[in-house]
Amino acid sequence: MTIGSDDDLTGLKEIGRIVRECLMEMARQVRAGVATAELDEIGGRFLAARGARSAPRLAYNFPGHTCISVNDEAAHGIPGTRVLRNGDLVNVDVSAELNGYWADTGSSFPVGPVAAKVERLCGFTKTALRKAIYSARASRPINAIGRAVEREATRGGYNVIPDLAGHGVGRGIHEPPTVANVYVAGNRKRLNEGLVITIEPFLTEGAGTIVQADDGWTLKTADGALSAQYEHTLVITKGHPIVVT
Repeated sequence: MTIGSDDDLTGLKEIGRIVRECLMEMARQVRAGVATAELDEIGGRFLAARGARSAPRLAYNFPGHTCISVNDEAAHGIPGTRVLRNGDLVNVDVSAELNGYWADTGSSFPVGPVAAKVERLCGFTKTALRKAIYSARASRPINAIGRAVEREATRGGYNVIPDLAGHGVGRGIHEPPTVANVYVAGNRKRLNEGLVITIEPFLTEGAGTIVQADDGWTLKTADGALSAQYEHTLVITKGHPIVVT
C-alpha cells in the first residue's frame, strides 16, 4: 500500500496502535508456567474488544489469533498446550485489521532468567531493526534495508534467516514488495514516499536454514538453533519513517 490521504495514515496509525498495545499486553503475561494458548487468548480478547480482527485468521485461517514461536521456532508457531519455562525465548507476532487497514508487529521475549547468549542475540536483532529502519527513506534502494540487517548480523557473529523477510502491508497482511533481510544483488527497486512496509530481521546463532514442522505452519531452524525477531510497520517518507506500531 502507498498512502494516498490523511485518512489512510490515520487508519494505519489506529490499527498500528492496537497491535502494539496487544503485543504489550501479551508481553506482560510472558512468564514460566504460562501456556502459549493462554497468551494467544489474551491477544484474541484484546483485539476483539477493540473491534479488530486477527490478520492470520482472517487471511489464512490460521489456528490462532497470533503467532507464538518458542526457541528454535522462528515463525508462525501455533499457540497450544506448550508451557513456557525459564530460559526460553518466545516470539509473539501480532497482526490485525480494522476498517480495511492492516498492521503487523512482533517481538522476542526472554522468559525469566536466560543465558547471556540469549540476551545478546536479542540485543543484536533489536539493533538490526533500528538500523534498518534508519536506512529506509524515500528514493533510497530497498536493498539498503537488507544491507543494514546483514551488516549488524555479521557484526554480532550471527546469520540472517534469508527465507524470512519483511513485506508490504496496509490493505492486506502480505503485499509487495518483499523486504529482504539480506542484500540482494541486482534488485534496483527504490523506496517511494508513502509506501507502507514491515521490517522484521530474523537473526540466528545457526546456519539460517529453516524447515516446516509437521503441523504445516511452524517454521523451525533446521539445526535447532535459537532465533530472534523484532518487527515494526512503517510508512516511508523523505526523512525518518513513520513507525505506526
